[in-house]
Amino acid sequence: MDVLYPDCAGMDVHKKTVVVTVQHRPPGSVRPTKETRTFNTFTPDLLTMHTWLAEQKVTHVAMEATGSYWKPVYNVLEGSFTTWVVEPSSIKNMPGRKTDVRDSEWITDLLQHGLLRPSFIPDRPQRELRELIHYRLSVIRERAREVNRVQKLLEGANIKLGSVLSDVLGVSGRTMLKALARGETDPQRLAELADPRVRASAETLVGALTGMLGDHQRFMLRMQLDHIDQLELQIAALDQEVAERLRPFEAEQRLLETIHGVKGRAAEMILARVGANVDPFRSAAALAKWSGLAPGNKVSGGKRLSGRTHPGDPDLRSAMVEAAWAATRTKNTYLAAQYHRLAPRLGKKKALMAVAHSIIVRVWVVLKRHAPYEDLGGDYFDQRDRNRVVRRSVNRLVALGYRVTLEESA
Repeated sequence: MDVLYPDCAGMDVHKKTVVVTVQHRPPGSVRPTKETRTFNTFTPDLLTMHTWLAEQKVTHVAMEATGSYWKPVYNVLEGSFTTWVVEPSSIKNMPGRKTDVRDSEWITDLLQHGLLRPSFIPDRPQRELRELIHYRLSVIRERAREVNRVQKLLEGANIKLGSVLSDVLGVSGRTMLKALARGETDPQRLAELADPRVRASAETLVGALTGMLGDHQRFMLRMQLDHIDQLELQIAALDQEVAERLRPFEAEQRLLETIHGVKGRAAEMILARVGANVDPFRSAAALAKWSGLAPGNKVSGGKRLSGRTHPGDPDLRSAMVEAAWAATRTKNTYLAAQYHRLAPRLGKKKALMAVAHSIIVRVWVVLKRHAPYEDLGGDYFDQRDRNRVVRRSVNRLVALGYRVTLEESA
């Protein structure tokens, strides 16, 4: 095979050590020259490794994406060498040859002959934005879990507040819960704390608030409400930090929000995971596959066996599915028409994934052209093949026993 990178290095990265094999293959030589060393993963040792690689005149470095252990190594090598982080599934060694040295040699051989495909690793500012948004998502999910714990506690205390209020942690619900946590037990007084806009009657609220709240449950309720308040403060601080870091990309964020269903945090997630520049993705199909939204392609014997999507970026995939849900509720739009067209045949979940795939394709087009999204309209599928729609409608009426005469209106 052809040698694409004659001076390269492969790394087998672990938590405490990294095994590095440097391989040189001068032009015309039959066998390469190899040298393997082991370094600790403390920063001074990694800087020593960096110096050794520079002395060896290495141009390309490849390592396996092992958990988060590759990040310290990548931080040291970034900017000095062409550093590739490769998915583990694409660099598995032959069975029975499993040692750290052989793994590093195997990665080096694959890299030297161009048999590896690097993962998309953005620059440091975008990686920092990714960490902020990922942490914010974790805090939001933790708040949802804590709200569920409040619901569970109330049910255990015979308080059915969740049956009469759409949001237990809304303005009225939170006021009642804080009063319960302080020791108020009179259902009538608690019901009077409700906002006048609450639809439930006073009698219904009194019945829902009549319960058996024990001292230990009151203590737990205070702790849970305090925890929710702290989480909301953290979410607000993270929102402010993310908005500040996305200030240079306000134009791209406004362009993304022209796509139906993509608003606020969904646009922030796209800019964090994909970036404002989509040049690393050669096409919209490549971005869809990387996101985990592209349909699978498994064909054998001329039969399509599966269309299951492949794993991709979980945070971006989740955000696009949420955006697809929002898009299906818009009126007279292409994405809503696509969902309602596919749902009866494929089912709601598969139709939703199809809409999410359409959204990520439009994300690539909008960022590539730097132009706002232009919707095709809710009647796109009808206008695309009007004769077919007319013929199908006439045939259904005829089958029901009607005689149909068509006359085109002015």
